[in-house]
Amino acid sequence: MSRSLLLVATALLLLSGCTATPWVKPYERQYLADPIMSFDRDPVAGRYMNHVYEAREAARGADGGSGGGCGCN
Repeated sequence: MSRSLLLVATALLLLSGCTATPWVKPYERQYLADPIMSFDRDPVAGRYMNHVYEAREAARGADGGSGGGCGCN
């Protein structure tokens, strides 16, 4: 009896975490888009290495999400 009660209580506790509101509010997301949060230390060198990668792999624009799908990047 107590084992099944403990199992139900644990399940309810775990499921209650799914209904939590997001910790980052929409008006706070601007802080996550700060340049200090990027992976590249030097953005100029990062763009250059991206250019070299595109030239070697012959794959242009396959690494980002820019553009609207109309071909007018």
